[in-house]
Amino acid sequence: MSTADERRWFAAVASLEECVLCGRVGVQVAHSNQDRGMGQKSPPSATAALCPMCHHDIDNGSSLPQDERRRLMDRAIVRTHIRLAALGKLKVAA
Repeated sequence: MSTADERRWFAAVASLEECVLCGRVGVQVAHSNQDRGMGQKSPPSATAALCPMCHHDIDNGSSLPQDERRRLMDRAIVRTHIRLAALGKLKVAA
């Protein structure tokens, strides 16, 4: 079960209308799978706003090597954080 803070994070990521990798409209909140076992999810901050195609390519893409999929996910997470900050949805607490 997720906490209220986690739900707010996921809602903020889902509010981004365009994929942070390709720009397609319509996103999913995609979790990083790095260093995770079956059925385990990464922390909310390790999620990205991805379209279904990019999400699939990173999670299940047999056409991309694993290191490339990880690099793309890392880039997507950083871009998600940048967009959320630009929109005032990601703030640093003192």
